[in-house]
Amino acid sequence: MMRIGILGCGRIGQVHAHSIQQIPAAKLVAVADVSATAAEAAGGRFGVEVRNASDLIAARDIDAVVIATSTATHFDMIHAAAAESKAIFCEKPIDLSSERVRTCIEAIEKAGVPFMTAFNQRFDPHFAALQKRVKDGDIGEVETISITSRDPAPPPVSYIQGSGGLFRDMMIHDLDMARFVLGEEPAQVFAVGSNLVDLAIRDAGDVDTAAVILTTSTGRICQITNSRRTTYGYDKRLEVHGSKGMLRVSNVLENLVESASSAGFEKARAQPFFLERFGAAYLAEMEHFVEAVSAGIKPIPDAQDGLRAQLIADAATQSWQEGRPVSIAR
Repeated sequence: MMRIGILGCGRIGQVHAHSIQQIPAAKLVAVADVSATAAEAAGGRFGVEVRNASDLIAARDIDAVVIATSTATHFDMIHAAAAESKAIFCEKPIDLSSERVRTCIEAIEKAGVPFMTAFNQRFDPHFAALQKRVKDGDIGEVETISITSRDPAPPPVSYIQGSGGLFRDMMIHDLDMARFVLGEEPAQVFAVGSNLVDLAIRDAGDVDTAAVILTTSTGRICQITNSRRTTYGYDKRLEVHGSKGMLRVSNVLENLVESASSAGFEKARAQPFFLERFGAAYLAEMEHFVEAVSAGIKPIPDAQDGLRAQLIADAATQSWQEGRPVSIAR
């Protein structure tokens, strides 16, 4: 039985708490949050103890920690958890600085503790099935990939200001998915961005609409588009074209009822947001973490995967700022 503590009782921390309580081989022991109100609410909801973060990390009755706090706190918590020999499950991004991510990796490797970066979309059953078929050669050699991600509405500007920007915050999931499906590291990125949704996002130094082109050393191409606005639900699609055919994951709809009339055919809206769309993925990623750590197997995606996605996001941000293609650091 893996005994787990959660650091951070916001929306995503509660998602992970719910997942843990569905896994027979795991036990949620305690939660912590800088907000006593949030911590008490989560503790009450899940029926577990509330502790302060340092006590939770040092506790002998906890084997692993889930870091679901704000990104700015990850660095210190990772180092503290590694020093206490705790297995670590960390929300993306590990840190907004790639150099600080490398420092975290050094601490993790020195301590010899398991570490998983929470790129939950790899565990979505639809995306995972597509990736397996690509890997098995069903469509031959990959030639192009197209990824679309559009949120129903932008987050508060206060969140934008500390997020690291769209490329490091929102698009980083798509950049990891590109690596996951390509099976080859992107070598160069060209990014463009605009402010078409909310000018307050522009004033905060970020964009709300963006596109990137990733190319690999062998010439494979991945195009990604992001927007902070849709009028029809959470828009998340993936298409892979290869030498023998094409694979596609379309939007998951609120229901599968389709009507037909003289006005034409009509389907339901896309699911409203990522929490509904990736509910199964959140549970599957936590199951993988528990199973891998319990079996002494390295959980994937690991800290290096977190670093690689961050380096691509850094290069995309630079490309947008400078208006030119940028080589991706190794």
